[in-house]
Amino acid sequence: MNFLKSHLGAFSFFLFLIACHSPSEQVSARTGGFHEDPVKRVDAPLIYDTLTPARREMIAKLDKYYQGQVRAGFNGAVLVGYKGKVIYERYYGYGIKERRIPLAFNSSCQLASISKTFTGAAILYLYDRKQVNIDYPVQYYLKDFPYKNISLRMLLSHRSGLSDYTKWVPVYRKDLKTPMTNEDVMNLMAKHKPRLLTKPDSRFDYCNTNFVVLSRIIEVVSGMSYRDFMATYIFAPLGMNNTFVYQPDKGLPGNVAISYNYRWRREPDMFADGVTGDKGIYSTVQDMFRWDQSFYNRTLLTNESIELSYGPCSFEKPGIKNYGLGWRMLCHPNGNKVIYHNGWWHGNNTSFYRLIKENITIIILGNKFNKNIYRQAPVIYSIVKGIDLKSAYDFDSEG
Repeated sequence: MNFLKSHLGAFSFFLFLIACHSPSEQVSARTGGFHEDPVKRVDAPLIYDTLTPARREMIAKLDKYYQGQVRAGFNGAVLVGYKGKVIYERYYGYGIKERRIPLAFNSSCQLASISKTFTGAAILYLYDRKQVNIDYPVQYYLKDFPYKNISLRMLLSHRSGLSDYTKWVPVYRKDLKTPMTNEDVMNLMAKHKPRLLTKPDSRFDYCNTNFVVLSRIIEVVSGMSYRDFMATYIFAPLGMNNTFVYQPDKGLPGNVAISYNYRWRREPDMFADGVTGDKGIYSTVQDMFRWDQSFYNRTLLTNESIELSYGPCSFEKPGIKNYGLGWRMLCHPNGNKVIYHNGWWHGNNTSFYRLIKENITIIILGNKFNKNIYRQAPVIYSIVKGIDLKSAYDFDSEG
């Protein structure tokens, strides 16, 4: 389907001057004083759709499609949701190939960059509770951060101008096998001040470093590790029992899907595997559907923050593609909006698509390298909607 260029109005965000705020407006948790009871835990059993003849036909078509994908090397889990109900759920291949253990409902997979959606939401969770101000400069929270005039909003929308730590860490660090922490990355940044790629807030430039810095801000503000904060305030309240943040020194639990390259060889840890915020969260398709539904139900975030995160922030290039606060998006002139994120880390390729207006969710988690995963969502959508593939949304395949 051909769409006209987006006519969405441009947003203009300004960095607030701290001096303009009264003491009562100042963020209170700069030194790590956030202690609040988390949202009451939600018992979140999944609801499955009724198997009508039409649904059975749809499932048969999806099964046939995935039979071909498996022959082409797909190894992973798929879940499709519609209006809060699961309409398709399948597990193909192995979680642990050497032991012939198949993927199952509790086989947690590395989400890769889909983890950014959690980091962004965690910042907005603190924003809702007046623990952070996303228009304050990063230096307000991290005193050793070496760049002025970069706000949290710029990090969330990839408009900071920072360069990717995965590229400059090897320049300053000899040991590239031992996993680093976020604090390690921040210390290197403070010491060497890698050059900015662009002037802050001048253009969109997708960069993993943005969400590493946000993860560190969550730790400093909350006084908790990123892992513990996410477990306490995000995962547990939503009943995401098979979701966690990876810690290399702790190893992986037995039900985790191992990451493999395309030859079924394990992907070993390296320096970036201990860094969080940009990746590092493991989850299942069932838990990810709970995550998806939390936004419809306003379980964790206010409507204001959710809409804020869905708002496009960059208009340097015309078109429907954009980025909000932790989410990629396709903003069509007819009002339809696709909120999504893809991921790629080691052998893990992942896709998470949310068609807001239609309340359709497509979740694909693969643990064996396979770029075809990024092409599956539009096919799934065309089958679910019963339309020709050419009429499906112009889904994006970027990570």
